[in-house]
Amino acid sequence: MFQDDGSSSVTSSPLQMFPMMSLSPGLGSPYQWLKELKSEERGLYLIHLLLTCANHVATGSLENANMALDQISHLATPDGDTMQRIASYFTEALADRVLKTWPGLYKALHSTRISVVSEEVLVRKMFFEFFPFLKVAFVITNQAIIEAMEGEKMVHIIDLNASEPAQWRALLQDLSARPEGPPHLRITGVHQQKEILDQMAHILSEDAEKLDIPFQFNPIVSKLENLDVEKLRVKTGEALAISSVLQLHALLATDEEMRKKSPMVPKSSNGHHLQRVLQMNQGTLGELLEKDLVNGYSPSSDSASSSPLSSNASAKLDSFLNALWGLSPKIMVVAEQDSNHNGANLMERLSESLYFYAALFDCLESTLPRTSVERLKVEKMLFGEEIKNIIACEGVERKERHEKLEKWIQRFDLAGFGNVALSYYAMLQAKRLLQNRSCDGYKIKEENGCIVICWQDRALFSVSAWRCRR
Repeated sequence: MFQDDGSSSVTSSPLQMFPMMSLSPGLGSPYQWLKELKSEERGLYLIHLLLTCANHVATGSLENANMALDQISHLATPDGDTMQRIASYFTEALADRVLKTWPGLYKALHSTRISVVSEEVLVRKMFFEFFPFLKVAFVITNQAIIEAMEGEKMVHIIDLNASEPAQWRALLQDLSARPEGPPHLRITGVHQQKEILDQMAHILSEDAEKLDIPFQFNPIVSKLENLDVEKLRVKTGEALAISSVLQLHALLATDEEMRKKSPMVPKSSNGHHLQRVLQMNQGTLGELLEKDLVNGYSPSSDSASSSPLSSNASAKLDSFLNALWGLSPKIMVVAEQDSNHNGANLMERLSESLYFYAALFDCLESTLPRTSVERLKVEKMLFGEEIKNIIACEGVERKERHEKLEKWIQRFDLAGFGNVALSYYAMLQAKRLLQNRSCDGYKIKEENGCIVICWQDRALFSVSAWRCRR
């Protein structure tokens, strides 16, 4: 259980007492007893309330959902301990989902909302700085490209999310040190914001000139879902590499889903999820979030069985992968979130995402003080928005459709790609990078020739490499 200082303690704090507590205020000060809960009791009760509220939202019991939201508001806060902060954003997401049932009200409340591009870019740079995940993905990707392009004189790299020049600046350094000399390098960067691409082109061109590497940068201003593969302009004689970092999951949304109503799950199914939490007799919030154990319940295995791979549900992704296969890349390296947030029903997605984001919030707890403005921005503007998308949205609006590594392996195999085992040296570089960090909670493990980046024992991101199978 996370205490007020962010650490964990082993206590016995059963949830069985919570269902007996009325969801309506008692006499005197409303919810006065909530304020008297100890840290570990509060954390467990917040989980109970979130699952109860999600159950009411999914079954259309909005009055009960409102009472649960009211109770959560007395316990959750975006500047509190880890569980309080997480609960704040899941509560906001559940409320957002309820509001969407009244489109007029929802649109009116969001009509003056302004999206500041510079702030979004800044927050993503903070994510790059505060967490090692992207750095590790870049190191592994670059090493895979270096190994695949050995001896090649013309190299073309397609970056499907060209937002961070640090990756390619490091690669330029590596290529300049090749015994046979650097190749002619062309990078095609795909991003929806022209300013980002212009900045990357300027930085990389300057570096290439200093290193005396023949270099071209080809910018493509486009969202990935609207990308015209013909514009990638792969030339005869070029050895092609493709890099995709946290992008492909967004292509799992389909127009067909948008025409369906938001799924309402049978009460028995939702009750089953809730009951498994209520049956927990002992343990701590730390154990609950880190070990995936709620009376033996593992969300990942459950979700995998309940969300079979279906080509009908991913026609856009299948088409895109087929188009990439047609470009005949020598290597394609893919980094994705390693969690199943693409379940068909709300309770499944909430259970999975609660574990995933609890680990990310815990990473920040070990890195930055609770009063950090930067921490609050990352939690609210990045993680909070992702949580909202997973919980509140359906159809093509739901872009954060993260899936487990085994699902991606199946998809790439069906698309005609063969797995390229990441080298020992790539693994070694990744481990060294993590060892240089002050926090020792990050871990690296090998899985089916791929690399999985973990916080404690919780898998969070995967990196895999692929080549065309002819």
